Amino acid sequence: MNMPEQPEKQSEPTVEQQDREGRRRAIYLLPNAFTTAALFAGFFAVVQAMNAKFELAAIAIFAALVLDGMDGRVARLTNTQSAFGEQYDSLSDMTSFGVAPALVAYEFAMYDLGRWGWLAAFVYVAGAALRLARFNTNIGTTDKRFFQGLPSPAAAALVAGFVWLVQDARLVVDPELLAWLMFGLTLYAGMAMVTNAPFYSGKNFTLGRSVPFWAILALVATFVFVSSNPPLVLFSLFVIYGLSGWFVWAWRLRRAKQLTFKSPQD
Repeated sequence: MNMPEQPEKQSEPTVEQQDREGRRRAIYLLPNAFTTAALFAGFFAVVQAMNAKFELAAIAIFAALVLDGMDGRVARLTNTQSAFGEQYDSLSDMTSFGVAPALVAYEFAMYDLGRWGWLAAFVYVAGAALRLARFNTNIGTTDKRFFQGLPSPAAAALVAGFVWLVQDARLVVDPELLAWLMFGLTLYAGMAMVTNAPFYSGKNFTLGRSVPFWAILALVATFVFVSSNPPLVLFSLFVIYGLSGWFVWAWRLRRAKQLTFKSPQD
């Protein structure tokens, strides 16, 4: 008579596995505090846009951009990454860099365009949502040096930077032309987020790595340069970044064609 087989005893999880699982379920205060501050800045931008205080709304979006860039680095420096933090950050980004810039742009200049105005704003919101969803599903499968499509904080900076530039009287535009310029910029930012153009991510730069002395001088010069005229300098920098992905893409295509048609060496 055959004895029934005993089920194999499952090995108990190691301490390292338990720690990793606990870290995924954990909620850490420090990085999530930065994420909450970024979420508040995005909500504050919406409120200010509803009150027709567009310069404050634009500045709030830039503040959210700075805070959003800090939460991930703080989590990595303090080794407090968690699945909760990742999801919370995505929801915060959708508010601060998806809904807020679209509403600011619509209230600022596109309201008189009727359905064309809110359709452009919706294209931007949809682009931000699709961009964040694709980013979350492609984590670990793409080149970390480049983003696939224009990142949503940079897209928000394009829209907010233009609003800030006009409100600060650094750029004088005819009201009728202003509405269509805002329309085109919002539409471009929304569509650029869902393209495959590679935009440099800067993730290969770590704060713990030593840098040469000239890098510190360059950082100081950058702060001085930005502070000389924040709306103009910031908008110009993000316009350059918002176009850089297409140049990288064109260079890659040209390089691929050269490698394809290059004759073999004898």
